[in-house]
Amino acid sequence: MKILGIDTSCDETAAAVVEDGETILSNVVATQIPFHAAYEGVVPEIASRKHTEWISMVVQESLDKAGISAGDLGGVAVTAHPGMLGSLLVGLNFAKAFAYALNIPFIAVNHMLAHLYASRLAEEKPAYPFLGLLVSGGHSVICRVDDFDAITALGATIDDAVGEAFDKVAKHYGFGYPGGVAIDRVARKGDASAFRFPMPNLYKGEHRYDFSYSGLKTAVINQLEQFRIKADPTREDIAASFQKTAVEILLRSLFRAVKDTGLATVVAGGGVAANSLLRARVAEQCGVLRAIFPPLSLCGDNGAMVAGLGFRLLERGDRSPLDTVASARARGFKKKYP
Repeated sequence: MKILGIDTSCDETAAAVVEDGETILSNVVATQIPFHAAYEGVVPEIASRKHTEWISMVVQESLDKAGISAGDLGGVAVTAHPGMLGSLLVGLNFAKAFAYALNIPFIAVNHMLAHLYASRLAEEKPAYPFLGLLVSGGHSVICRVDDFDAITALGATIDDAVGEAFDKVAKHYGFGYPGGVAIDRVARKGDASAFRFPMPNLYKGEHRYDFSYSGLKTAVINQLEQFRIKADPTREDIAASFQKTAVEILLRSLFRAVKDTGLATVVAGGGVAANSLLRARVAEQCGVLRAIFPPLSLCGDNGAMVAGLGFRLLERGDRSPLDTVASARARGFKKKYP
């Protein structure tokens, strides 16, 4: 069964066709980066307007690249939460109308679960259960994944998401936009030991697997000299030192969860999963754990992961009513601390 997947959760207008939940027939992503670059961050009003302008063309392109017509589709899947509300509404309402017009099933999906499903669209498919590492501009979560829609959050950021910290530091120092990609690039020319930035101490009791990025962001932006080690640091040194600390904050909680749960497979998802240092540091643990990262094309927001997850839900018999509403917050996550 061929499923159309649509994602407009933030600033990418994305549509894809996936067959039987695993085979990508097309994956089209229209980026809005040039329209937000001047502001060094996503402007919600601009994002929703561009989605409105582009979504019909992007969906048609995804059908054309898949070599099918709308009548060949067996269902439509779309991101309903979490994300920017105005952007979500564009994709959700388009998907409803599209499914209604064709009289085919419609399913609304959780964007975070879709990111975890992205790895199943590549050759190396993880077996359940495994630990999920969801890292993006809006979310930082460690979770136990027992099935495609059975997720238990073990830990999460208590303030800023890791991707948000990358964006704010990049904007302050003018590294470029998007911030995560820019810092990753600039940091390769820097000395990661030039600054010793602070690590949060949250690892007690119910916060055993939580993260915090507010303190690191403050240290890098407002207290830089307090943590300088190198005599004459460069901008590249700032980027490298920040990135090293940001990644270590993630890994300290992740490796703790691996040890405590006994789950030796880690599946990453989200835009920050494309970070080269994060991938390299996790790869160093290959003798201890099996790490699966989606292809770079599936780390950011895309319609293929939505279509893949949508197929599993539709195959099970799930359907969403046409009065389904969008939500800026994630729904359907269980929270359980050891």
